[in-house]
Amino acid sequence: MTVASRVCCCDSGKFYAPCCGRFIENDEHAPTAEALMRSRYSAYVLRHEVYLLSTWHKSTRPASLQLDHAATTQWLGLDIKRHVVNAADNDSAIVEFVARFKIGGRLGKRAERMHEVSHFIREQGCWFYVDGEHP
Repeated sequence: MTVASRVCCCDSGKFYAPCCGRFIENDEHAPTAEALMRSRYSAYVLRHEVYLLSTWHKSTRPASLQLDHAATTQWLGLDIKRHVVNAADNDSAIVEFVARFKIGGRLGKRAERMHEVSHFIREQGCWFYVDGEHP
């Protein structure tokens, strides 16, 4: 079974190709900060570093993510808590989420949780991840 024919990693309940795949694989721009957040989560699951870096704002973008070292991370799920667009300009937003994962793939190891409030900005019609804080 190909990735495109599977249910999307982002837990939207949709198939990958029309969900996050259209952004990651087809260079289509995510229409909302939440859609970008979901596609970035899927890109982490699939270790798609090029997409992650291209959707990271240039002001905070690292040189690389070294995702080949993340091969032992098993992503377990994504829960979007809230998505708020700044009403004053419509070009900045936050997405609060919880991502669950295991590291090392050891049986019996408890799942970890990453809780983040991510900041996004839209420039020339494209959303970018800027940074995040951990409440």
